Amino acid sequence: MPIEKLIFIYLLAILGAVGGVATLTEMRKRRFRADPNKDRVFRCEKCSFVYTDDADVDRSRCSQCGELNNAIEF
Repeated sequence: MPIEKLIFIYLLAILGAVGGVATLTEMRKRRFRADPNKDRVFRCEKCSFVYTDDADVDRSRCSQCGELNNAIEF
């Protein structure tokens, strides 16, 4: 077998191995990555307590003092 074919086969094997490792690494990252939290963050204007509530809520009642608060915009 000519040396050019051996080098070509060796190169394809290395590229295939690197591609396989890159694919497996990306799959593991996606599997262990946490989903983004959809909750909204609130800060009580009366007692300064920071808490979260559902994403569809515009105003939420503080669990510490009962004050209604608007969501924090980041």
